[in-house]
Amino acid sequence: MEQTLQDIKTRRSCRSYKPDMVPHDVLEKIVEAGTWAATGMGRQSPMILAVTDKRLRDRLSKMNAAVMGRDQDPFYGAPVVLVVLADKSIPTHVYDGSLVMGNLMLAAHALGVSSCWIHRAKEEFDSEEGKAILRELGIEGDWEGIGHCILGYAAAEPAAPKTRKENYVVWD
Repeated sequence: MEQTLQDIKTRRSCRSYKPDMVPHDVLEKIVEAGTWAATGMGRQSPMILAVTDKRLRDRLSKMNAAVMGRDQDPFYGAPVVLVVLADKSIPTHVYDGSLVMGNLMLAAHALGVSSCWIHRAKEEFDSEEGKAILRELGIEGDWEGIGHCILGYAAAEPAAPKTRKENYVVWD
């Protein structure tokens, strides 16, 4: 339990990555942790799209940047993007996908891999281009983009944690 709490307390979002690829066996462990996230009634509404192909990664980066109206890489140079999607027909899909994102980031940290949650997956995969990408990959159904978990090795030390706010917890 102590190691789990330490991992939770020391994980930080990384916004500067080396180009080094995360080994496949490490990625498999991170993705596996995502598949064990709690989901509403055990329905397992999420899906993880593991993107390691640079062309697809760069295509998603360009789409994400366009949503923001910018032309810089919103993935901060991270070589891996795990896109969490969730089945829109399941009422808890957004919550389920969020729990997957948390598991992915904590598992990555425990394995020495840096991560960051990047938003705008909803807008990307609501677009015709996003839907076309899913079709190209053989993914059928009505999916909502929950988030991108970018992964890689930090190029710079992440910022120190903020102190926890007062009254974060209220006891009865």
